[in-house]
Amino acid sequence: MAEHIGQRIAARRRARRMTQADLAREAHVSLPMIKGCERGVRSPGPSTLEGIAAALGVDASRLDPAYVGTGRRVHAALPSISAAIAGYELTPDAAGRPLDQLRNDIATAVRFRLAARYGLIAAQGPTLLGDALAYLHSASGSQTEEAASLVVAAARTVDAVAYKFGAHDLSARLIDVMRWAAGHSEDPDLRACVAYVRAETFLAARAHRVGHLALERALDAGPTPNTERSTAALGSLHMRTAVVAARAGDADAAYDHLNEARTLALRLPEGIYLGTSFGPSSIRIHEVAVSVSLGNDHIGRALDVAREWSPDQEIPAERRSGFWIEVARAQLWSGNPDKAFGCLEEARTHAPQHVREHPWAREDIRTIRRLKRSDAGSLTSYAEWIGAV
Repeated sequence: MAEHIGQRIAARRRARRMTQADLAREAHVSLPMIKGCERGVRSPGPSTLEGIAAALGVDASRLDPAYVGTGRRVHAALPSISAAIAGYELTPDAAGRPLDQLRNDIATAVRFRLAARYGLIAAQGPTLLGDALAYLHSASGSQTEEAASLVVAAARTVDAVAYKFGAHDLSARLIDVMRWAAGHSEDPDLRACVAYVRAETFLAARAHRVGHLALERALDAGPTPNTERSTAALGSLHMRTAVVAARAGDADAAYDHLNEARTLALRLPEGIYLGTSFGPSSIRIHEVAVSVSLGNDHIGRALDVAREWSPDQEIPAERRSGFWIEVARAQLWSGNPDKAFGCLEEARTHAPQHVREHPWAREDIRTIRRLKRSDAGSLTSYAEWIGAV
């Protein structure tokens, strides 16, 4: 089996015009592992296989048909995540790794989140979050600010798997941990970041009006945009408020916040600030999200953006795939199921684990399949892969 897996890896890698070194770097594995897999002398474990698959833009089952799936690994990790935060306000045992390693490991986990590598997060997240909490409890003075930010980053990373895989109660508890940690900090940028993530709770509950109100209050208490970091924190909060206002049906507020976010984004290069992608390209992606959230007469605006522009590699993989999922919905609502299917196929090339767990992608592929206007074989294959049949 290892030889067959290696052949599939090599074929996908060559098709994407990647060297073995390129693949090793993008997958966060060693070059000898890639070479050994392709020669058939080494067999990748689940985490390694998921990393390689994500770097190649395919689901791991495309490389190994016997693979049991990321979902099972994530769900198996949820009790450990819950245990890690069961007594977060109490003093736990000492951290199991030195501070420098904790910083590096959390930075790596944030990259996994942005790349939608949920299996890798599930494997490492519980102990990472536990160590970050231990560091915050032992910190004092100037160390407390950094410790709080590390807890927020670790909890947000673990929250990605809880939220994406439907464990919304656990997600809400993780957000409570973030809010508690941010309370140990005097950093308004960090509090704005937590308010941004907290919007998930309102989106999951479809409590859009109260969510809009909560975000407006967070903006009132938001940071002064006098640094790149604070400008991005405030702009990201406007960006998220625009989407929630759109879900609440308030078009005027949605576009007002989007315009505020755009004004702030023009002052910055596209980049990752406090774990959130922000800049001019992110605004374009959220323009599509706002238009699709408003629906009806606003859909054309989403299609106009997609007709002229699409995100490149400067945007994290999860957000790129989200863009194509949103455009797919706009195409479907505009009466173009074939184009919608093409968008969903494009989304899968960027972040297959994200697409596979996205409720809109699953819902829309069912609708497209009923309409039977796309190629039946590839459409059925996609629907089976995403779990829509």
